[in-house]
Amino acid sequence: MKTRVATIILNRNLGIITNNLYKKINKYNKKYTDIFVIDSGSDVKKKSKYTTWSANWKKAKQNGLRFSRGMNYGLLKMYQENKFKDYEYFLLLTNDSEVESKPFIKELVNIMNKVKSIAILSPCSKKWGEKVLLKDKKLKFFWYIHNNAYFVRKDFIELVRKKKNFNYLNFLFDGKNFRGFGADSELIMKAYKNNMSAAITSKVWIEENENYLLKKSSLIKTDPYDRNLKLYINEGLRWIKRKYNFDSRWDMHLHVKKYYNIFFEKNKKLLKYKI
Repeated sequence: MKTRVATIILNRNLGIITNNLYKKINKYNKKYTDIFVIDSGSDVKKKSKYTTWSANWKKAKQNGLRFSRGMNYGLLKMYQENKFKDYEYFLLLTNDSEVESKPFIKELVNIMNKVKSIAILSPCSKKWGEKVLLKDKKLKFFWYIHNNAYFVRKDFIELVRKKKNFNYLNFLFDGKNFRGFGADSELIMKAYKNNMSAAITSKVWIEENENYLLKKSSLIKTDPYDRNLKLYINEGLRWIKRKYNFDSRWDMHLHVKKYYNIFFEKNKKLLKYKI
């Protein structure tokens, strides 16, 4: 199988953790992916030894990039260096992700190749309530996915990305939403609006180890967990209000679900994937 997947890992001051994740993915998936590490303003001694590109400007060093800006930056650098075109899929990961000891990327590629409508595929987590909705099925389309692991089709990124005046604030995600509350919903909405879909699979499991945020916030140079959660929600709600004039995240969910239902009205052959 030709390498068609680019894995992007976002690191901030947890270089050893990032190195371990890199090595594990590489050990089981070397045939299937190239790995790129984005450094989000880390101290020099806390960068990953596998760092591909570093955000080393003042604000990045002070506050980091967070998921949306970090992934924008990685995709932007790939585009600028003419690497973007070499891949069909992009696996977007934070460095606190815990992956399986198997060639799981091959599984993700097989799913995307089989179900061409999927724009965004998210490996399931054993902690999620959504796994109950999957029941005995291995794949379902969802209108809400909250995860830090996205397997994204290049054709979808090309369809919805910023075409002019693009930068690390706007390439794919809206970087004005710094902490990312609601960013997942916006991306999923764009998929369904363009007659594509977002799915969860239990064929692959990826867990987020929140202990790093709970216990190492000072090392990461981020806000303590409780304060970060409060800011994440409050800043995100203000972003949703400014951009969509919705008063709650539930309003945003209902907006996405509207396009989810329209998608199945147009694609009745895919109703077996509806929850």
